[in-house]
Amino acid sequence: MIGVVAPVPTMVPPPGQAVVTGTIHGVGLGPGACDLMSVRADRLVRGARHVAYFRKAGRPGQARRIVEGMLRDDVIEYPMEYPVTTEIALSDPRYNDRLSGFYATCIDHLAALALGGEDVVVLCEGDPFFYGSFMHLYTRLQGVAPVAVVPGITGMSGAWTASGAPITWGDDVLTVVMGTLPEADLVRRIRDTDALVVMKIGRHLAKLRRAVAAAGREEAAWLVEYAAMAEQRVTRLCEADAVTPYFAILLIHGQGRRP
Repeated sequence: MIGVVAPVPTMVPPPGQAVVTGTIHGVGLGPGACDLMSVRADRLVRGARHVAYFRKAGRPGQARRIVEGMLRDDVIEYPMEYPVTTEIALSDPRYNDRLSGFYATCIDHLAALALGGEDVVVLCEGDPFFYGSFMHLYTRLQGVAPVAVVPGITGMSGAWTASGAPITWGDDVLTVVMGTLPEADLVRRIRDTDALVVMKIGRHLAKLRRAVAAAGREEAAWLVEYAAMAEQRVTRLCEADAVTPYFAILLIHGQGRRP
């Protein structure tokens, strides 16, 4: 259900003059290398006077890091710092309350710029519509300000490319799951699919390892860290460190029909 958006000040033009409204662009940056951005994304990023991006408090933010050296000298940046990430459990009512208020504040700022005639580029890691924070802005912006989306290469695509093997063949079924799921759900989904992508692993690595083993697919599981970035690393899950970075994805490649 879409939350209530606070009213945004509107521009009242002189009689006979139309309101010039800007557009809020959710721009997919791809998996991490700036040369994997689309031509459209590159053009919008380089030309933007107003650039917004999500980040954890005290961190520069991965989206901002990807575009380092690409922004205009006179760019005006708007870092959107999450009020909470892993400090509160997802099941805690305070989690949604804090994030809902955070997104409402972001909407107020972005919409005021757009209704004042300014275009805004919101930097999005991967693809804006694939498990990204931008989708929470997009739904709230409907009917408030013009919004457009530029798709990007997903992080999982960067991961299976880094692994050096196709993720699916023929009639393989690909399942994408979150490492945050309960262990029993992970076991069932890992066991019942041909090819697998697990995202949002983080502190759930031990649970994921148990689930992969219980599903009997330990030997087929690979962990890709920092796909398409300078720190990229591909290892077997059984050989991976006890702690994984935020940008880590588990893969099990399908072995389906082929000529």
